[in-house]
Amino acid sequence: MRAILETVDLVKYYGEGENTVRAIDHTSLSVQGGEFTAIVGRSGSGKSTLLHMLGGLDRPDSGKVYIEGRDIFALKDERLAVFRRRKIGFIFQDYNLMPALNVWENIVLPIGLDGKKVNQDFVMDIVKSIGMEDKLHSLPNTLSGGQKQRVAIARALASKPAIILADEPTGNLDSKTEMEVISILKNCVNKYGQTLVMITHDETIAQMADRVIIIADGKVVK
Repeated sequence: MRAILETVDLVKYYGEGENTVRAIDHTSLSVQGGEFTAIVGRSGSGKSTLLHMLGGLDRPDSGKVYIEGRDIFALKDERLAVFRRRKIGFIFQDYNLMPALNVWENIVLPIGLDGKKVNQDFVMDIVKSIGMEDKLHSLPNTLSGGQKQRVAIARALASKPAIILADEPTGNLDSKTEMEVISILKNCVNKYGQTLVMITHDETIAQMADRVIIIADGKVVK
């Protein structure tokens, strides 16, 4: 198996002098294709900063991130935005759905932004996998938190990205809904042959992953 995602000596510091925060401190890691990797760490350990750099949302001070062998930070901002849209599916804690668009429109939005034709059968298969086929015309404000996150999962899968990055995807959900959503996410990742990297502080959720990376003070410790 080849690495879909690789970081080499990644560094991101904030502040200066005595107030320097070493958010990411010379971190190298790799993720294989088809793998479900959980990145675990306490609050302030640097895990969200790391995820933002893995997804090209934030540039490092130094070091490299490779996705499918491509050095993403060698790209200028405009090209990086296109690469991100095509190659990375994001799932955020607060869903990031467009309030004026219904469920179907939210799911296919990134495909439309990329000027591509929607594969309706494929997207409908995802919708059935997340159990939302009766909600296609509903607006986000009529959905529960768990339903919103299912839509976000479908949106991340719909454009067939190289990798899916999830930042505390169940952080706003109660424990019952949390386990439902993670099970759906894991099943979908397996079904569609996706690679998933997920940030979580929840040990129970981390145990569902194929591999757990522990981060502390901006460094991978295990």
